[in-house]
Amino acid sequence: MISKSTIDQIVETARIEEVVGEYVPLKKRGANFIGCCPFHGEKTPSFNVNPARNIFKCFGCGEGGSVITFLMKHEGISYPEALRKLAARYNIEVEETVPSPEEQQVIDEKESLYVLNSFAQKSFSEQLLETEEGKSIALSYLKERAISMESIEKFQLGYSLADASAFAKLAVKSGYEEKYLEKTGLCFRTDRGQLIDRFRGRVIFPIHTVSGRISGFGGRILKKDDKIAKYVNSSASDIYNKSTVLYGIFQAKKSIQKNNCCYITEGYLDVISFHQAGIENIVAPCGTALTELQVKSISRYTNNIVLIFDGDPAGINATIKAIDIILPAGINLKVVLLPDGNDADDFARKNGGSFVKDYIAKHAKDAIIWKTEKLIAEHGDDPVKKTEAVKELIATLSLISDAILRSNYTKKCSALLEMNEATLISEINKIIRKQITGKSPETENNLAPAPTPILKPQQPTPTSGADEQEKNIIRLLLNFGHLKISFPEEFEDENGATQIKNREYSVARFIVEEIALDNIRFEHPVYDMILGMYARLPEKEEFLNVNQLLQSNQELLRNAAVELLSPRYELSENWHAMHGIHVTMEEHDLKKTVEQSVLHLKKQKVIKMLEENMQLIKEAQQTGQEYDHLVAQQQKLENIKTAITSLLKIDILR
Repeated sequence: MISKSTIDQIVETARIEEVVGEYVPLKKRGANFIGCCPFHGEKTPSFNVNPARNIFKCFGCGEGGSVITFLMKHEGISYPEALRKLAARYNIEVEETVPSPEEQQVIDEKESLYVLNSFAQKSFSEQLLETEEGKSIALSYLKERAISMESIEKFQLGYSLADASAFAKLAVKSGYEEKYLEKTGLCFRTDRGQLIDRFRGRVIFPIHTVSGRISGFGGRILKKDDKIAKYVNSSASDIYNKSTVLYGIFQAKKSIQKNNCCYITEGYLDVISFHQAGIENIVAPCGTALTELQVKSISRYTNNIVLIFDGDPAGINATIKAIDIILPAGINLKVVLLPDGNDADDFARKNGGSFVKDYIAKHAKDAIIWKTEKLIAEHGDDPVKKTEAVKELIATLSLISDAILRSNYTKKCSALLEMNEATLISEINKIIRKQITGKSPETENNLAPAPTPILKPQQPTPTSGADEQEKNIIRLLLNFGHLKISFPEEFEDENGATQIKNREYSVARFIVEEIALDNIRFEHPVYDMILGMYARLPEKEEFLNVNQLLQSNQELLRNAAVELLSPRYELSENWHAMHGIHVTMEEHDLKKTVEQSVLHLKKQKVIKMLEENMQLIKEAQQTGQEYDHLVAQQQKLENIKTAITSLLKIDILR
């Protein structure tokens, strides 16, 4: 593992404008740089690089982070890989912490498996291109399927000889241990102890990790035999888990980012044929149904997915299952079913890239609307079957985490189903309540998304400014927490006379103490966590190192820090010089800015307390219990609100 001192040195040394500038043409704008975002297609620059903070933020797609985050997202590499790449660029010697013997053994074992897979891939390629068996059987098959030599090289396709132990013998002769041949799944041992090649007589499709290393293989049989599976994949190992990997992700990741969309299809040849047609943002599961972990891998590059499956019953069934897997991730999902008798491979080869792109654009349908219409068409007017279909759809709708989006879909689906919206919402809420009550409480150290809010028919929740006020407070802490502001304080001198002296506070200390004084608790979990980090700072350490947040292993924290440290607009340096207009910035009168922000926060909290207390008063009118006490409490809160308003010197319209 890379030592903390090395990580700190890399973070301090690496200049984000230099690193990003190697990938994105940047132009100077004030203190920052701008350019067209590399993570989504755009013509008007919305990608902002802040050298002072060493962060980037795209105001178009929302991507943002540190220089390390940029490399991870752009190159599709891991955190350690990004650190090593930066270290090499800035000639920083990487200091490694010494792993334990057990940890080192695990590392060595995995590396041995990767090395063996690399050897296997090269051997399979040679057997495809340089042996008579490979050329006559496998290469001719690929040519029949219109797979070009360029694609064969790009995807590192190969062939495993039909001889039962040809590869095993070659690997052992080349110095590779038999135990690793079994651990990678390249070979298996018979009851008699003979080492047999798993992929014998098959065209080989290497399966790459996101960073390009080979973790496993898929193999297609070339002879017709109903007793033998058409496709086989590597068995599970320390480096290969079919539920986490996606075929083609290494070759597709940059195109997915560029197009801000990922196509998912069914098989290896589908992916390759789409690439040949000029459509590269496409992947496929490896011999299994789509999984949550695979969706998570895609979500690193885009929030938009299109399913492209066959229009036969198997393809439709796979599409329906995939929808319920993808929706919980908050993905914008569409479905394209290919014409009858076409799989993705045939469709791309026969029609070419332009036609395929146009077809997808015209026929891509919202996944939930498609599923609803499909269920209606299948079950017709049969009450029993329609009930089953509705229950299935309700389960799907409950998977949508965004309450507003779920409400919109519920309204649309109720119209398509010709059902009362309130009935659907009620049933959806039953599922959501069950999900919520079954979850453990959140903790500060293990931040999780808040439970999905439950919809109430025709009772929209009034919006509150509390979240915005909390956000503004955290923004001030992150940007100005280290700066000093002073307040006049009275004290008695040695003679007993009253004197006034200015006392300095850091912005962070003033905010934390003011909020603690009134026992205010932030409602937004991420903002509350950041406030808690400031509150727990040692007495002599009055401000937080924002790099702690930018390098946090919690994505929610990182994203919040980037957003609040990245102003969308910047005042031109020439504004005053050219136009004679002086604009007061908040840092010019920081004391006033901070004081008013805290007061606005307190006012919003009081307004919310007033609303909650008024509801209690209405309920007490029916029961008579605690009515007088609640009315007195309401008057007290109104007085506090008036006092805060007076301090703010603004009129209230409530």
